[in-house]
Amino acid sequence: MAGFLRSVAAAVLLLSMTSLGFAAGKVIIVLDASGSMWAQIDGKPKLEIARESLRTVLQSVPADAEIGFMAYGHRQKGSCDDIELIVPPQAGSASAISAAADSMKFLGKTPLTAAVKQAAEALKYTEDKATVVLITDGLETCGGDPCALGKELEASGIDFTADVVGFGLTADEGKQIACLAENTGGKYIQASDEKALQEALVETVAAPAPAPEPAPAPEPAPAPEPAKPEFNFIPTVVMAEGGDPLTDGNAWEIYKAGSDGTRGESVTTQYGAYKGNLEPGDYVVVAQDGEARVEQKIKIEAGQVYTPLFTLNAGTLIIHPRPSPGADVVDGAAVVIDYPGADHPATYYGTTKVVLPAGDEKVTVTIGQGAVSETIALAAGKTVEKDMIAGVGHVVANAYYTAGGDKADASGIGFKVLKAKKKIDGTRDEVTYSYGPDSKFDLPPDDYVLIATVDLAVVEQPFTVKVGELQDVKVALNAGVLAITAPGASKIEIFEMEKDINGNRKSLGYAYDQKYQAAIPAGDYTVVSEKSDNSSKEGTVTVKAGERSELTVQ
Repeated sequence: MAGFLRSVAAAVLLLSMTSLGFAAGKVIIVLDASGSMWAQIDGKPKLEIARESLRTVLQSVPADAEIGFMAYGHRQKGSCDDIELIVPPQAGSASAISAAADSMKFLGKTPLTAAVKQAAEALKYTEDKATVVLITDGLETCGGDPCALGKELEASGIDFTADVVGFGLTADEGKQIACLAENTGGKYIQASDEKALQEALVETVAAPAPAPEPAPAPEPAPAPEPAKPEFNFIPTVVMAEGGDPLTDGNAWEIYKAGSDGTRGESVTTQYGAYKGNLEPGDYVVVAQDGEARVEQKIKIEAGQVYTPLFTLNAGTLIIHPRPSPGADVVDGAAVVIDYPGADHPATYYGTTKVVLPAGDEKVTVTIGQGAVSETIALAAGKTVEKDMIAGVGHVVANAYYTAGGDKADASGIGFKVLKAKKKIDGTRDEVTYSYGPDSKFDLPPDDYVLIATVDLAVVEQPFTVKVGELQDVKVALNAGVLAITAPGASKIEIFEMEKDINGNRKSLGYAYDQKYQAAIPAGDYTVVSEKSDNSSKEGTVTVKAGERSELTVQ
């Protein structure tokens, strides 16, 4: 595996050195020196593989090749500005680049977009032919947009090319940075296995120009041989029979066929309009867009060009989840789709646009405690766009010590929503709960009871929800705050002052401490302070709604 990854770096460098040609322009190699390069492959850190690959390839480049070297993430942890042009583009720079790579630390973040932009500017890409070779084992982590940068450099450069190689990236990760190369006319090499790399080189490394023909003899020259086709596999995928080919958002997965005709070793994963060269043999090719996929078994024979058609038999479904008719879409709304042939339903959020196999799509939209389900018929090649209304009202709950008084904003405030209608045993069904001031609930239309709890104060308040309505539910606690100090106490306990028929007082709350503070309903209370020697003392206090009361028990 280590030897394979050395080939990865070598291939990308040779791609720029051979296919693009140093004689026509300068090249800067940009190396990812982020902390993730310490990860090991077959027991060897990726950074060591990169160093050895650079050293090996640079020994074989022409002496007059003008090469520069840039790195990022090699001096600081967590910095998006750690980018440095270590060796400016110049002839005979191979040993300097190797030495720089050998002494480099690998510890930072991955500002690959900014690094490529700086490399292009160092090459004066708006004035001269320029090439940047990016070698990375990770994705952008500093907010840059590599796809947009590729378009920008292509539009403003004289003849600018970016070639990108991914160190062990997944197909989905590779898609996120491949656009940097594709948007500049460069190549992205997905380093997933040696076979895929070899095929990429066949496509990208230019063959040497043929020697000039000798002067024609008097007799007629022989007829030229037919030109060898550039590609031998050019598939097309459509949503439905007779539909237009898909060229954006779709994916191709190509596998070697096993002895039983099933998928074997992965060959490559490509995106959009795909043209490639496959070695003679049996393959399983999967075409996919969204949740729709179809596969074919393909037999490649030497000298033949294959142009198979894949029909997904799929359509496009667009769902706008709304709490009520005419309301804005809720970005956090869950959209769950159980589509034909699914192993399990797929979940999306907010406005959802997805390609699905044709048939009956079972869609459920959930906003808060409200949900709506619908079965939508989707025909192949068609687009269905729908609003789905969860049918909820929006409630904001707060508690106040007194009506019109201060809001209770303690961290311990809690709200519980129950159905107002009691069951036969006198209890109510709990619907949902939340904590903190300004608690928000999306609820279906019904009658409810809100239970607000702030420390020892607990109050119920009924309310009614209507679809599309926004209401503030304000609960008056009729409570104050009691702050107790009991020097030397091991326990403080608060009791109702009135005793029951048996002479007992109801305990409301306690703390194993010398201080105790809590919100409590307005009223008269007895406070008992207990010490570790089992001695105790009492004090009485009157708490008024909306006020703070302090008591010291000694």
